[in-house]
Amino acid sequence: MMLAKLSQQFRTFAKNECENSSPLYEHLAYTIADDEEILTIARYVPQGQPVPNLLLAAVHYLLATNEDELAGFYPSFTTTSKPTDHVYPVFKKFVLSHLDELKVIMQAKLVQTNEIRRCAYLYPMMTEIYAKHQKPLAFLEIGASAGLQLGMDQYNYTYNRKLSVINSASDLVLTSDNQGEELPHSISNSIVVGQRIGIDLHPIDVHNEEELRWLQALIWPEHHERRSILNKAIPILKGLDIQLLRGDAINVIKEISSTIDQQAILVVYHTHVANQIPIALRRELIECLQEISKERPLYHCYNNLFDYQLHQDFIHQTEITTVRTMAQPDGHARWFTWANN
Repeated sequence: MMLAKLSQQFRTFAKNECENSSPLYEHLAYTIADDEEILTIARYVPQGQPVPNLLLAAVHYLLATNEDELAGFYPSFTTTSKPTDHVYPVFKKFVLSHLDELKVIMQAKLVQTNEIRRCAYLYPMMTEIYAKHQKPLAFLEIGASAGLQLGMDQYNYTYNRKLSVINSASDLVLTSDNQGEELPHSISNSIVVGQRIGIDLHPIDVHNEEELRWLQALIWPEHHERRSILNKAIPILKGLDIQLLRGDAINVIKEISSTIDQQAILVVYHTHVANQIPIALRRELIECLQEISKERPLYHCYNNLFDYQLHQDFIHQTEITTVRTMAQPDGHARWFTWANN
């Protein structure tokens, strides 16, 4: 990849993703954009992966097990982090002195942050589907990472700081602001999930401490609440019967769907994943779902497929019916805009 294009990626990342979210990453990304030496190193990130995210996560990951002065600038490692203005020389020194290790990490790992808070806008859809059909749901998540969203029916929720949904005795509460229409009354009733299946090119095993450390590294340094949510979700996930399958969803989804109980309502979903899939394969995914719908009806909940909006479709006998289309939600699901359509 040309350095000029890489430089623009870091600028876009700093402006569109880090501003008002991560002062450390915003500063690092803007500075990296003007540093040809570090941009050249960033070229080791495999094609199709978001370069700034993977480079910064690799540094974060390696820093967790290294006693280095750079850690003093990261709020994830200290409560009294040093001023961001002075971080770059220390950051660059760390990168250059750990170059071989970083190359291995960047070529072996993927950006697969399955933001748990996104369950806040997925869960109302699931409750509505269950209320309508009164049959167990079969979750099939594409790009499941560690399967964190597969436990959404076990989490507690607070919407707009007042509406609470209690599903378990856990102290994990996902908070989000609904800026749209009233949420369906079905969220007050628990749902039954018969199967929980996740497909990922490189699934993360929550029982593996090294892989959990990568999940932690993907969380930005200032995002203490996200880190806390992950730590509280892990024990819940460990107690669930979750199938995490390694593979390309387009190649295996039809075969997997044939193993799901015919009495269950199949719900295929993915969030912030499809943008990493080539456009031709995105169309192929839709065709796969239409093929599956010849044997059984299914729901498809997603974003970032052909636009940034949040969609819920019903597919039966290859016909796709729009259930709802919602405006683009916040990337970390701090807010969304519910639509009843």
